[in-house]
Amino acid sequence: MTKFEYEYETVLVTGSLGGVGRWVVDRLADNGTRVVGVDLDRPDGTRPNAEFWAVDLTDRGLARETVDEVDPDAVVHLAAVSDPVCNPDGYVFDNNIASTYNVLTAAGRSGIDVVWTSSQAAYGALFAESTWTPAYLPIDEAHERRPEDIYGLSKVCGEEIAQTVVRRDGISVTTIRPATIFGPDRTRQRPHRDDTDLSADAAGRNFGSYVDVRDVARMVEAALATDHAGHETVLCVADENYLGQPTAEIVEAVCGTLPEECALEGKQAALSNAKAAELLDWRPEYTSTTPEADATGPDWL
Repeated sequence: MTKFEYEYETVLVTGSLGGVGRWVVDRLADNGTRVVGVDLDRPDGTRPNAEFWAVDLTDRGLARETVDEVDPDAVVHLAAVSDPVCNPDGYVFDNNIASTYNVLTAAGRSGIDVVWTSSQAAYGALFAESTWTPAYLPIDEAHERRPEDIYGLSKVCGEEIAQTVVRRDGISVTTIRPATIFGPDRTRQRPHRDDTDLSADAAGRNFGSYVDVRDVARMVEAALATDHAGHETVLCVADENYLGQPTAEIVEAVCGTLPEECALEGKQAALSNAKAAELLDWRPEYTSTTPEADATGPDWL
């Protein structure tokens, strides 16, 4: 399993009890890093190399005080409300915007580099009510973002916050856009739909693009290990779709047509991970859609 080497002694991880955060905490702590995990609550258990703080990051003063007191070498911002189907629009938007602004601003003012998670939802396809057709395939980081839902909109706004902080404070920010995130058992980390439903209104909305949560944690580690200036956005996605069908056929079934520019081959994911390979030297390691019954995960919750 590839380890990305970095020299940060202390990393602050927000959303540390979430579906992704717990794996990031484990991976960084296993590497010997002191991890300070921040969430609304503390876990029941303990974890070597990790301590946990209960902080409401939508409170600007508390967010700034937390960053100042921890004084980390880097910040990994994962805290967010990710399900616009089961949560009120205002709650999703207000929470995601406030926490992202507060954390990134506090990091920027202190000269601390940031890695944070946006989403594939920034493009608009995942929760769109209308028919969403990509301009070209595979979709890369430069593809137009046109969300119709509040979650995707909150992530686009978060990316603009990242750009602002970089311009103003001169720190480095890596924005990660994960595809649908699966756990080792191949259930979604934050389920909002039935994974057995392959209709256009469910799995087909992002054309079956996915990524293993362990590969998301690896990309966080890779971003921490990569020295780049300014703001870089990187897609985090497995090589192939999880529907087991040719991706171009999935796109055509969902959208009714294919864009003129379509370079997909076979089951290749509709989202491209080429930039991740070039910028971060990251490639997915967990690409099988078969559940791993013996896979172990965070046990300190």
